[in-house]
Amino acid sequence: MSFLSPKSLATLVESAVSVQSPRLGRAAHARIIKTLGLALEGFLSNHLIHMYSKLDRPDSARAVLSLTPLHFRSIVTWTSLIAGDVQNGHFSAAISSFTTMRREGLRPNDFTFPCLFKATAALHAPLLGQQLHSLAVKLVLIGDAFVACSAFDMYSKTRFLSDADKLFDEMPQRNIAMWNASISNAVLNGKPREGIFRFLQLLHDGEAAPNHISFCAFLNACSDGRFLAQGLQLHGYLIKVGHEADVSVANGLVDFYGKCGEVSFSERVFEKMSERNKVSWSSMLAVFEQNDMGEMACNLFLRIRRAGVEPTDFMVSSVLSACASLAALETGRVIHGLAVKACVDDNIFVGSALVDMYGKCGSIEDCERAFFALPRRNLVCWNALIGGYAHQGRADMALDMFGEVIKRRDSEGLVPNYVTFVCVLSACSRGGMVKAGMEVFDSMREKHGVEPRAEHYACVVDMLGRAGLVERAYEAIKEMSIIPTIPIWGALLGACKMRGKPELGKIAAENLFKLDPQDSGNHVVLSNMLAAAGRWDEANVVREEMKEVGIKKGAGCSWISVKNVVHVFQAKDASHSRNAEIQAMLGKLKRDLKAAGYVADTKMALYDLEEEEKESEVWSHSEKLALAFGLVALPPGVPIRITKNLRICVDCHSAIKFISRIVGREIIVRDNNRFHRFVDNQCSCGDYW
Repeated sequence: MSFLSPKSLATLVESAVSVQSPRLGRAAHARIIKTLGLALEGFLSNHLIHMYSKLDRPDSARAVLSLTPLHFRSIVTWTSLIAGDVQNGHFSAAISSFTTMRREGLRPNDFTFPCLFKATAALHAPLLGQQLHSLAVKLVLIGDAFVACSAFDMYSKTRFLSDADKLFDEMPQRNIAMWNASISNAVLNGKPREGIFRFLQLLHDGEAAPNHISFCAFLNACSDGRFLAQGLQLHGYLIKVGHEADVSVANGLVDFYGKCGEVSFSERVFEKMSERNKVSWSSMLAVFEQNDMGEMACNLFLRIRRAGVEPTDFMVSSVLSACASLAALETGRVIHGLAVKACVDDNIFVGSALVDMYGKCGSIEDCERAFFALPRRNLVCWNALIGGYAHQGRADMALDMFGEVIKRRDSEGLVPNYVTFVCVLSACSRGGMVKAGMEVFDSMREKHGVEPRAEHYACVVDMLGRAGLVERAYEAIKEMSIIPTIPIWGALLGACKMRGKPELGKIAAENLFKLDPQDSGNHVVLSNMLAAAGRWDEANVVREEMKEVGIKKGAGCSWISVKNVVHVFQAKDASHSRNAEIQAMLGKLKRDLKAAGYVADTKMALYDLEEEEKESEVWSHSEKLALAFGLVALPPGVPIRITKNLRICVDCHSAIKFISRIVGREIIVRDNNRFHRFVDNQCSCGDYW
């Protein structure tokens, strides 16, 4: 075997780092031992420690260090060890190594300090960071741009903002990394205006030229603050200076326009990109999903697959969220299969998205399976499961899972947040568990330190109103420490309609008219409530007022998916190509229902008509048409899944219960409030919705 020089052996070690191969690194180490023995000089020792540290083999790195004589250990040796620990997330070990290094009398250099400041920020130990800062000043290293930048970043991330500002102002010369850290950390600390000011200061001072990181940081500030005008100005500047073609900048523009609700602008930027990476596709997918354009998100995901792009965990999570918003169970199952194939189904974000999707699509069994299949679970996963139970009205299970979260506070660090309480309170509302729900609400601030928000108050009003305690719900609104929002008054209006309280309903409606005068839904609910109470003149006045101010009623509709085609129906809809079969099925169902003892609830015929005309009116509701089509188009035994954009009416709910027994089918209806699972003349909501 030919003799290899120390330089050749060092090159062999570094090649293991470049290809990220611990196996090759161990082979190189073995060759060094065979060639030179165990006692290593500083040159090769440094290379081995660097290699093991970078490849996340800290024990092996420290073993090499222990075999290196003290006089061969240099600042390069220790910095390699510290840098490797920081890179691989072993922040406490990095600080411990630094302490040992100091005991050996070695002084940190301009490469050591950035690693130490990063570890300090990750450990959220600003006092230790201040000590390191003092040492850097003492060693006259704080003037180095990278040392100062890392110290500034540490102060910003640990929210010692006055120290960060002082350091920034004292810097005699700031490089672009310092400016970028300043802009980015302002955004991360919830100060987007300050981030914009820093960017403008960068342009004005001319100390450094902004780069793609600067532009992306500025766009993040505009996104967080919804500063559309400033983002548009930057876009113009980017076109002028020729930076628009940079893929990371273009990705930032897609994200910015999407978060500002300008989806068409996002699409224009995306389609003009000459080069796209996975972030580009993920950003556009997120834009569609975040702007409630679920179908567009699903279509884009198909385009991603056709382009041969391997789906990432972020892409899968986004498209699963889109499926959840559409209640597209079958599509969600296909995406689940792709997630398994791409080996991302164990990812915590994909896993929580699967739990959420199955819960919102009404398949609670799949929701539970997805949850318990996860190798580890965070609070998002638990919230998704509790939310799934809430959609089904399973308050008992939601409360049990809430109890499990609390039990795991110490062992797993789970602390219920505001989303957890929204899910639990929503479940109690839909399950009619007023006492338990109020106990949970009262415990929020006292036991868990979560300040109630508008969403929580809306759940409480809804919970009390559903239980018939409408006056108590109104008193709760008057006693709130916050200004009542649209959902809060909306919950009261819905309860008044349900419980036949038109006078209190008018109060709720008037407040809603002030907050959102163009929402037709509130006018329609008030008109329908008055009509149901027989107050036709007042109902007509509300309808006329809508016409006078130009408010148009949004169309109620139901839809059903058959063989990947979505079929949409409106009330009295006769436009479907299979309308003759649908009407024939409706006629058969009507006869079977009457034979089974069903009597139409004509209060839902919200027109002043004769009784026979009222029966015909309620029988032409969109969900009944969708159900009849499902019975015609789907094979026997296949569950029928219908989605409605409004709340299911009392008559349709009663009729579908009867139909589920007559046809021997499981029928799932998702309205704009919850799921109804009809089996053998029973509904999962327990007739409480």
